[in-house]
Amino acid sequence: MGLSDKTVRAYLDILTGTFMLRQLQPWHENIGKRQVKSPKVYFRDSGILHSLLNLSDFHSLTGHPRIGASWEGFALEQTLQCLKLPQVFFWATHNGAELDLFFLHHGRRYGIEFKFSEAPETTKSMHIALQTLKLHHLWIIHPGKHPYPIDKKISALPLMDVGTLEKFVR
Repeated sequence: MGLSDKTVRAYLDILTGTFMLRQLQPWHENIGKRQVKSPKVYFRDSGILHSLLNLSDFHSLTGHPRIGASWEGFALEQTLQCLKLPQVFFWATHNGAELDLFFLHHGRRYGIEFKFSEAPETTKSMHIALQTLKLHHLWIIHPGKHPYPIDKKISALPLMDVGTLEKFVR
């Protein structure tokens, strides 16, 4: 685009200030791994993203390679509306391990992954995040209809039930 980093950051800050974008800051601590330290950027309104991608209907969206990113942004906004947490982060290493949403509450660490799958399963990345960040629990938010346990510290939760997370972290 021929713009300096400073100019792009200024534009991102303006779009964030007008609630068009969300800049999710990274969580980083001294854990002996190279961690990502730049923010993740999301469109707060998935309709704007769909318009920019020229996706006019649900069928076009479901066949598009960016459906996962669209779902992640949409589910993130819905989750943050329900939880009303003062600070949230994402976590990622340069080796590819990542966690879509990380937060602390009452001294406990929690993680959330957003997966566009009716029956999501765990990934190596989730297990790395669980162990490295010493998470109390990790939820996989999905578009399906049924919640289910996956592991002792990992549960799948439909987006429509994300309001129930409040009882687990309060």
